[in-house]
Amino acid sequence: MRTKTALPVALGLGVAAGVGGLGYAAVVERNAFRLRRFEVPVLDPGSEPLRVLHLSDTHLTPGRRRLREWIAGLAELRPDLVVNTGDNLASADAVPAMLEALEPLLALPGAFVMGSNDYYAPRPKNPVRYLFPDTGVRFHGTPLPWRELTDAMSAAGWIDADNAQGFLSAGGRRIFIRGVDDSHIHRDRYEDVAGPVPPGASFAIGLSHSPEPRLLDDFVSDGFRLMLCGHTHGGQLRVPGYGALVSNCGLDPKLARGLHRWGLGLDPAWLHVSAGLGTSPYAPVRFACPPEASLLTLVPRG
Repeated sequence: MRTKTALPVALGLGVAAGVGGLGYAAVVERNAFRLRRFEVPVLDPGSEPLRVLHLSDTHLTPGRRRLREWIAGLAELRPDLVVNTGDNLASADAVPAMLEALEPLLALPGAFVMGSNDYYAPRPKNPVRYLFPDTGVRFHGTPLPWRELTDAMSAAGWIDADNAQGFLSAGGRRIFIRGVDDSHIHRDRYEDVAGPVPPGASFAIGLSHSPEPRLLDDFVSDGFRLMLCGHTHGGQLRVPGYGALVSNCGLDPKLARGLHRWGLGLDPAWLHVSAGLGTSPYAPVRFACPPEASLLTLVPRG
């Protein structure tokens, strides 16, 4: 008798565990916003610290009020500089909500690049496809009103670094920003901005939505010692005790979240990859990878 009932009981427990895990991923962890803090020894000796707030992959829809309020509250950190590495939107009506969330931060110096989900709405996807090699073929959703977002951020004084570059003043210093448009949808043109970091820059930061190794190597070759990216969602899902299974780009999945050294030689650079704040509206779950923003405190090299 025990043999006959063991399988149904086991199946029932498995289903219950699966439902419970899905509920946790969709309700609890998806809304467990976290601020991650890193100290990055990258400035010249004797420099004062510089605090950089890094936002990415919000994938916002207007109904996500708690997420909007949490982003707006980050202004209380009083960072010297705000960097947004794209994928802000998840619907055509999300621009006002995104600007509402960013409003307190737009009063601070900032820079941004766009991601694919700023240009095109997300589409339903089979998540299993992330486990297979990337064919390079992209199927876009409906176009989004991304110019409304970029125009508003630019009007606030933030640098649009999509295949562009420029100086801004932050923390009493002249910071050089260079970025590329989203390589995941083949919009990057590093050759348009390539060249050594110009003289007169107190520090230089490279921006890319997707952390493609070839682009990171280009930044390092030109003298950049800090690159900020997003896109990976920390590996989409993470396995406890193992980490990310994929990065959805050419980056090693082990580097799909957090702060890492990049490059070889005596003076390698630092790479920070944000796991992002949002989810696709078609897969509104996060597991073992809570939504995050990061506060990077840049300090002198040892």
